[in-house]
Amino acid sequence: MIQLILLVAGAALVVASPIMIAQGVIGRRTVTRELTQQRITFPTGAGLPTALSRYAGRTVSTGAEARAYSDLIAGHVAAATGGRTYAEIADEWQAGERDDERLRRLRETAFMGQSLRGTLLGAYQAWQITLLVIGLGALCAAMGAAFVALALR
Repeated sequence: MIQLILLVAGAALVVASPIMIAQGVIGRRTVTRELTQQRITFPTGAGLPTALSRYAGRTVSTGAEARAYSDLIAGHVAAATGGRTYAEIADEWQAGERDDERLRRLRETAFMGQSLRGTLLGAYQAWQITLLVIGLGALCAAMGAAFVALALR
C-alpha cells in the first residue's frame, strides 16, 4: 500500500512540476512585458543616487529594477515633501480648510509618488512570486522523482 501511495504522489508531483515551472516563466515574461511597455528609464549622471548608479540609463524590465526605481521615487517624494507622507500632508491640508494651494499640490505629488511606488513594488512582488513558483516546481520534480524511485525499489 505504501508503494502505491508513493507512486501516485510521486507521479502527481512529477506531472505538476513542469506546469508550475511553466507558469513561473510565463509570469516572469508577463512582468517583463508590462514593465517594458511603461518605458521607465533610470536617469543618467547626477540624477541618480550612488546606490542606484548601476541602473543608470537602463529601462526597467525586471522586478529588481522595479524595486530600485521605486526607491528612486521614494527619495524624490521624501525630498519634495520634507519626509512627510501623503496622509500627513492631507491632514494638514484638511485642517487648513483646504485653501492652501501649496499643500494641495504637495498632497498630489505625494499621492502620485506613493501610488507609483506601490505599483512598482507590486511588480517586484510578482517577480519574486514567479521565482518562488519556479523553485517550488523544481522541488516538486525532485520530490516526485524520489517518491517514484522509492516506490519502484
